[in-house]
Amino acid sequence: MKRLSPISRRRLERFRKNRRGWWSLWIFIALFALSLGGELIANDKPLALNYQGQWYFPAFKRHTETEFGGVLPFQPDYRSDYVRKLIADGGGRMIFAPIPFSADTPNYDLTQPAPSPPSATNWLGTDDQGRDVLARVIYGARVSILFALALTLISSLIGIVAGALQGYYGGWVDLFGQRLLEVWSGLPVLYLLIILSGFVEPNFWWLLGIMALFSWLALVDVVRAEFLRGRNLEYVKAARALGLNDRKIIRRHILPNAMNATLSYLPFILTGAISTLTALDFLGFGMPAGSASLGELIAQGKDNLQAPWLGFTAFFTLALVLSLLVFIGEALRDAFDPRA
Repeated sequence: MKRLSPISRRRLERFRKNRRGWWSLWIFIALFALSLGGELIANDKPLALNYQGQWYFPAFKRHTETEFGGVLPFQPDYRSDYVRKLIADGGGRMIFAPIPFSADTPNYDLTQPAPSPPSATNWLGTDDQGRDVLARVIYGARVSILFALALTLISSLIGIVAGALQGYYGGWVDLFGQRLLEVWSGLPVLYLLIILSGFVEPNFWWLLGIMALFSWLALVDVVRAEFLRGRNLEYVKAARALGLNDRKIIRRHILPNAMNATLSYLPFILTGAISTLTALDFLGFGMPAGSASLGELIAQGKDNLQAPWLGFTAFFTLALVLSLLVFIGEALRDAFDPRA
């Protein structure tokens, strides 16, 4: 707090006074932290294993069945009765995660056909392949949030640079940039993704690269307007008269003011990125088949109307994450409002 400027302290105080946005930020951070530690919450391998007085950590290191008295030189199925007996014969025990399933682990001990309803073993039921829904929600939410954060970071860097150059130099640079934006924003992104998916199998990095080519347009107009206004202010003219080069003027004098306006847009860019990835996964043009994702869970809910827990789980998960981001964005917008 002591290192912050008086204006920044007032903005932070206004943000904290917005209780809905303040608590939404902490809830979102907590949920994101839980998703990052998904292997500690949902895993079909033991977090720790004691065998003949020695500790192993199968969730983080691969072991073979022969290390525990078995005959096969492959990774064992730790949930099977055979492996449990091997560990018990060696005087050991296994400590599993609260959810003993990973995102792609089917439950072979179901008492009802898949998709099965919620139970004490599968808290949110299973999908049509017998996989635990809660485990897939945790892993799918992590992918969605990481994708959105990476896309927002890349888009912000490109959008801020493009808007700064247009607004600061103006003239033909601004004219050419605006015409390029008009053409680029008119391209049908969804159709391009569908066409390209016929040539390349989509994955996380491929989708991130394609989406980054178009998502940077959202911040250009905001940054451009701030630079058009800021370049004519008296202190900027004075800095230019003192001999400061353009790079230092942009970085020290105009960019900090432009960042105030762009920060309030970042949560809304995050929500757009999550929604886009979910829509692509729902249509089958997103992450590779079998990957844990919220869009794939929505598609399963559509295809299995007799299993309403699938659709309800995906809906409430998306509603919670997107609502938290919207509340954070509204609080940031109010905190950075110059009229306040």
